[in-house]
Formats: sequence, C-alpha cells, structure tokens
Amino acid sequence: MKRLLSFLVLTIFSFLSVNAQKLENSTLWKISGNGLEKPSYLFGTIHITCDASINENVQKALDETSQVVLEIDMDDPTLQTKMMSGMYMKDGKTLKDLTSEEEYTAIDSLFLKNTGMPIKMFHNVKPFFLSSMLYPKLIDCPIQSFEMSLMKVAKEQNEEINALETVEEQLQVFENIPYEDQVKDLVKMAKDNLKSDKAKFAEMLSIYEKQNITELVDMIKNDDSAVAQYEDELLVKRNKNWISKITAYSKEQPTFYGVGAGHLAGENGVINLLKAAGYKVTAVK
Repeated sequence: MKRLLSFLVLTIFSFLSVNAQKLENSTLWKISGNGLEKPSYLFGTIHITCDASINENVQKALDETSQVVLEIDMDDPTLQTKMMSGMYMKDGKTLKDLTSEEEYTAIDSLFLKNTGMPIKMFHNVKPFFLSSMLYPKLIDCPIQSFEMSLMKVAKEQNEEINALETVEEQLQVFENIPYEDQVKDLVKMAKDNLKSDKAKFAEMLSIYEKQNITELVDMIKNDDSAVAQYEDELLVKRNKNWISKITAYSKEQPTFYGVGAGHLAGENGVINLLKAAGYKVTAVK
C-alpha cells in the first residue's frame, strides 16, 4: 500500500512538464564543476513502465556515487500515514459537489469497470488521486518503477536514500490547484473510458525509450488537460526549489538523483537551472 500511495503522487507529475529547450537525447546527465570534488548524476525516470531495468551507464553512475536522492523519500516508514492524511478534500467537499449527475455516473462506471469498486468508496478523495488510481490501467503489463529499482541498488550498496522535497510539500500542490479543475480531467477519463489517456501514455513511453527528453517536454506541453495551466505550481517552483537541495547534497558527497524525466528539459528544467547555477551538466551516452 505504501508503494501504491507514493506512485499516486509521482505518476501525476509524469503527465506534466515545462517549456522545451533542445537538449541531447539522454536520460542520464553528469553534474560537475562549481567546486564539486566528485561528480554527481541526474537521471530522468518514468514512474510507471513495463521495464525498469537499470542499464550499464546508470549502474556505473550508481557505483560512482554514495547516496540516492529521489523526489520524495519512498523508504520513509511514515510515508503511508502522511499520504493518507493528504488524500482527502477539505471543507467537507465530495465528488458529488463537483460533478453533474451524469458525470458522477460516468466516473462510477469507470471505477467499477477498472477497479471493481464503486466511486462512493472514495467520495471525498481529491480528484487528482482518483485519476492516478487508474494509471495502472493505462499499460497492459505488470507495473515496474525506476524508483523501486534505484532503491533496490541503494540498499544493496548500503547507501542512504534521501529526498528533494517532503511528502507534505508534494501534497500541497494539490491544495493549490482548485478541485474544480482537477475533476475536469477525471471526467474526461470517464467519458472515453481511458482511451485517450492510454494513447497518450503509450506515446510517452515510446518517447522515453528514445531518451528524447526535449520531445517528451514538447508532447506534454501540448497536453490539453485542465491542470496544464498550473505549470508553475506543478513543476517550475519545484524545480527551482530543488537546485539548492542538489547543491547541498552534491557538495556533501557524490549523489545519484532520480527524478521524473519531465523535470529535466526546458527553460525551467533542472538541467538548465543547474547550468545557470554554475554547474557543468553533460549528457552520458
């Protein structure tokens, strides 16, 4: 359950990104210079996939670093409790308050078909989380996650697993975006029975496999989801906040960072922000 809850937050951000700026095709980048004694590495993950195998370059980077830092600490024993406390709408709001009778019925049918459970069981859960509960249905294979693969290596190497932000900070994003806008995307999912979302995710997986992080950003930038207008809350502010954390961790010891690939490219992507902070950031082929 703890892993599922953490995926609910992480996978939401897989569908969102920032303005594009052409970069080399690579999901692994070396961070050096600016006073660092040893390099650190930045790896763009995808949170839901059919194959989260660690390739040779990523393994080498893991071997050369001494800690793993993810978006959130998925190894935190209090993660499930914190996630549960942030899943519910405030002020007594329920899904029925946000939808018409027709929309509510469509969402109920979607959940019955895909989870075997009626939507009334989750009537006060934030729409973002309801949408993300259906993400496993977007691919026809057992779900794997690069975050879990990275954690496995870190534990095998007896390394610390740390985070760029707290669970509370991630959950606050869903309070800053109106529930009314969150529910629009859930209604769209219900009306076409996940058809467009499955096609979108298949395209995203294909682009990720080519390691074309700029094309990935372009694709997501043109997404027609209702929450795309909240780019600043979803990505830009978070990316900017991460730079001081990356600086601190990297100066302390060589570090391997695993974040969603949608965070890498773009004017306000982590790669560009690190370069602006004085670091040399180079693609690892």
